[in-house]
Amino acid sequence: MSSPKSTRIPIPTETGSAEESPQFEPLLDVDQAAALLRVHPKTAQKWAREGKIPAIHYGHRWLFRASELDSWVESQVHLPRHACRQSEEIR
Repeated sequence: MSSPKSTRIPIPTETGSAEESPQFEPLLDVDQAAALLRVHPKTAQKWAREGKIPAIHYGHRWLFRASELDSWVESQVHLPRHACRQSEEIR
């Protein structure tokens, strides 16, 4: 599955030159978000409901921006390790 890409389209300005403007980022459904996070869709849905991951609740559906999920993953990678894990590395 390929990830959605944000594209830019030229938009004419008052001076007549074309300036690039961002398009809307496509939203992912729970299955696509789960695949991106490499977790089960029920886990992604639970995390969204609990507010652990950035998500939009629209009707009965959860929607996700890939860029926000990527930022969330990066923030999790840089969290300090739990004390129990640090003691295991010392051994």
